[in-house]
Amino acid sequence: MDIETLALHGGYLPDPATGASATPIHQTAAYAYDAADDLADAFSGRAPGYIYSRIGNPTSSAFERRLTELEGGVGCLSCSSGMAAIASVSMGLTRVGDHIVASGGIFGGTVSFFAKTLARFGVETTFVDAGSVDAFRNALRPNTRMVFVETITNPRMDVPDIPTIAEVCREAGAPFVVDNTVTTPILLRPGEHGADIVIHSLSKFINGHGNSIGGAIVDTGNFDWRNGPFEDIKLLAARAGKLAFLAHLRMLIYRDLGCCPSPFNSFLHLLGIEGLPMRMEAHCRNAQAVAEYLANHPKVTRVNYPGLKANRYHELASHLFGGRFGAILTFRTGSTKAAEAFIDNARLAQNLANIGDSKTLIIHPASTIFQEFSPADREAMGVPDDLIRVSVGVENVKDIIADFETALEKV
Repeated sequence: MDIETLALHGGYLPDPATGASATPIHQTAAYAYDAADDLADAFSGRAPGYIYSRIGNPTSSAFERRLTELEGGVGCLSCSSGMAAIASVSMGLTRVGDHIVASGGIFGGTVSFFAKTLARFGVETTFVDAGSVDAFRNALRPNTRMVFVETITNPRMDVPDIPTIAEVCREAGAPFVVDNTVTTPILLRPGEHGADIVIHSLSKFINGHGNSIGGAIVDTGNFDWRNGPFEDIKLLAARAGKLAFLAHLRMLIYRDLGCCPSPFNSFLHLLGIEGLPMRMEAHCRNAQAVAEYLANHPKVTRVNYPGLKANRYHELASHLFGGRFGAILTFRTGSTKAAEAFIDNARLAQNLANIGDSKTLIIHPASTIFQEFSPADREAMGVPDDLIRVSVGVENVKDIIADFETALEKV
């Protein structure tokens, strides 16, 4: 089935007990069994079955099957948040003394997790220029256990050469983890370009309505878990095959950290994913128009959007994303005061810390998401003091531009 059809029908058949065509919300903590042996078999894995919603839930499973099909993967594990997904993957692949290579310019929360939280447990991260394949190659070490990129870095708007970086990772035997939050499988299936694991913050475009938090981990099936440095996953691979890594997470890391989603949130993500193909087309179309408008505005000093022909990543992004460039853009106003004046005078665009909503969202990253970093670190991360990040919504683009025009008049 094509992706528009998968978004509606993937991984789900009407409920056999009732015929319900919408996925039921299984709002339960645990699952009863008639016999002691039956529950024991479920715990041991000798028989399939749900045990406790911290480990698995039918509503969440329905979502996992759908996202697996959309990404063209072999399996999926849904989480309580995008950061929970990143934490689960990182802790599932690394131990004390291991090393991670990550692209620079990525989400501030992810930077903090790698540089501060994981560092407390003896895992070192090297951040490199997302636009340089050689930087990734040169940063690899014998103890590198994971390479991490975002498809479009947020907020520096770099586009890594995913197919080539995947080749570098394959030669080194390091799993290649790609955060596909900003582009979604509508624009890109990273697994088709060599990625081993795909991560999503479901709270963004997949949900699309700003009403719930969630994350997901998709194994693309590209990494051979029977080989490599992961001895504990190798043991599982004899029984679980391509699903060995997801089994490793569900039976250990995910289970013990308690990263499970609420069943109701999984239901909301299922509703959001149904309209994802149409929304992404509208997001991309509107973002292109807004970027071109801002690029020609006298009060805007710089616009960063890969859809602009002058952008250094335009050709690569066009190739990877099928001529679409996502919904996120940034622009500079010349000063912090001007950036704040724009935000204060916008009326349609909402000033809040999220992206991927159907509504247009704006934020001043330097004073919010990246406020814990020094000015020098913020500059290196692509967050100067006069930067505004925009997540362009699906409103009529004339209304978005009119709102920006009014706000820029006050700058």
